[in-house]
Amino acid sequence: MAQLLVLVIHDLSKVDEVVHYWVEQGVSGMTLIDTRGWTQHVDRSDYRDDLPLFPSLRKLVESTEDINRMVMSVVPDTFDVDELVSRTEEILGPLRDPETGILFVLPVSNVYGLQPGREAGPADDFPPVA
Repeated sequence: MAQLLVLVIHDLSKVDEVVHYWVEQGVSGMTLIDTRGWTQHVDRSDYRDDLPLFPSLRKLVESTEDINRMVMSVVPDTFDVDELVSRTEEILGPLRDPETGILFVLPVSNVYGLQPGREAGPADDFPPVA
């Protein structure tokens, strides 16, 4: 069964290195999204109420916020996820350590829209990424 890899990276300076490594290993079609954790939201929400009145000030404050990057990709069941996780931790540091990131893998029962001309199909039919 295909798998969805989801990695949230805390240190933005390491995103490019992780993404380049994932591409070298055959991961393709990644989606990268800027994210902010719940605790980051709570810690900053007390002084942000008046900022919409001052757009330039808001932009300045937002640029200093702690932003994470979430990387997502679907890989076939034949993909060596353990090796990918191991090397990702070499780049980021052990994921069990604070402020490195979080990585989880979910089973994908169906894949839609990943191949031109293919409407849908079981995830088992998803071809190896190479």
